[in-house]
Amino acid sequence: METTQTMTEPTEVPVVLAIAGHDPSGGAGIHADIEAIVSQGVHPATAITALTVQDTVDVQRFVPTEPKLLIEQALIVLRDMPVGAIKIGMLGTVELVEAVATILSRYPDIPVVLDPVLVAGGGGSLAENAVAAAIVEHLFPRATIVTPNSHEARVLAPDAADLQERGTVLASLGSEYVLVKGGDEPGDKVENWLFGVEPPRRFVYERLSGAYHGSGCTLSSAIAGLIAQGSEPVNAVHEGLEYTHQTLMHAAAIGRGQLIPHRLFWADDENGTDMSDEPPGSSRVH
Repeated sequence: METTQTMTEPTEVPVVLAIAGHDPSGGAGIHADIEAIVSQGVHPATAITALTVQDTVDVQRFVPTEPKLLIEQALIVLRDMPVGAIKIGMLGTVELVEAVATILSRYPDIPVVLDPVLVAGGGGSLAENAVAAAIVEHLFPRATIVTPNSHEARVLAPDAADLQERGTVLASLGSEYVLVKGGDEPGDKVENWLFGVEPPRRFVYERLSGAYHGSGCTLSSAIAGLIAQGSEPVNAVHEGLEYTHQTLMHAAAIGRGQLIPHRLFWADDENGTDMSDEPPGSSRVH
């Protein structure tokens, strides 16, 4: 009996290219990127910058990818798929920073979300000493949004006195927006500051107990996914923060160290409630 196969037109799906390192624990790095991007209804494509030896406690060491191989990974995706945003995470070496700059120079119109990863959540180094300066020189001018945490902001703007001044300094280095995350600062509230708008915008959240592995990767990838979907950057920052806060509220103690954000919390069906139909949560935004 002969059967006829019905062909359907391909569905156009937004794509984010995540350029980041591999974390074998699945808590941070490219695993976190993939889950956060998928959660925005976007297809994740990846280019791996490094293999790391780390767990939820700390990073032991990393082996960087050959720069030529990184360029080849990224370009083959960019030539094949309609990439709507590029997310950049761990780079680790000056040579890899320069390789990413080469990639971006060939696709200058694609929005870029840069998470300048310098250390792991446990404190271990994920970059050579000269990487921060190379990121500022080569990648800040090409970035749509840069998302440093307060420690990274200190390294990138060492002469600034406080978080607000660091944000002002970083916003003058060429990127369109800078989101300085305040999760590592003391206090009952977490204050995140967005620069590139006047006046700078403050996003305030209740501080959750515990430490989290991969929260920065989650946020930057969510922002990239939202931009690929068509959101304006400021709105993408707001929605990305909302989403990330929910992933932390649903985080799990899977390993011996930091909690791992539950980036697919919306797929849970608890007590008959479809989480995908609920809003991502509430916060005070200023």
